[in-house]
Amino acid sequence: MGKEIRPKDPNYQDRVRNIFQKANFIRLLEIQVESITLGELRTFVDIQDKHLQQNGYVHAGVISTLADHSAGGAAGTLIGEKQVVLTLEFKINLLRPGIGNRLRCESKVFYHGATVIVVNSDVFALHKNREKHVAKATVTLAVVGSQYSGD
Repeated sequence: MGKEIRPKDPNYQDRVRNIFQKANFIRLLEIQVESITLGELRTFVDIQDKHLQQNGYVHAGVISTLADHSAGGAAGTLIGEKQVVLTLEFKINLLRPGIGNRLRCESKVFYHGATVIVVNSDVFALHKNREKHVAKATVTLAVVGSQYSGD
C-alpha cells in the first residue's frame, strides 16, 4: 500500500475482532487474532488433533481457511462501518507440509480499491522452536454493502 491511509471506521479493530468471534467455522477451528493494524492482520491457531489430516499433517483446509479469513480481516480494516468484504477468489501455494504445534498467519493488503481489495497471506508453522513458511495465498475480496453481513 503505497499511499497513506486513514481508517474509514474508527472502530475497525473491534469490528474485525467481532468478525472472528461471530464466524462459527473460525470458532470451531479456534483461530485467534494476534494483532490488528490498518491493512494488516496477524492470527494464529494452536494445532490440535482435529486440525490434522490422516498422515498427521495440518489439513490444507485449515491452512487455507487461516489464510483466507485472515486476509478478510486485513481487508476489513480498510472499509466503512456499513460495508463488508467477501472473498471473490483465492489462490494458495502450499509450500511444505504443516508440521508443528502452532500456525501463524501474516496478512497484508497490497491493493486497495473502492470495490476490490487484494491481500497476501503468509502462513508459518512453529515446530521445535523453529518457524517454517508453509503457505502463501493471494486473496481477492469484494467490498459490498452491509446487506451481505448477515445481520
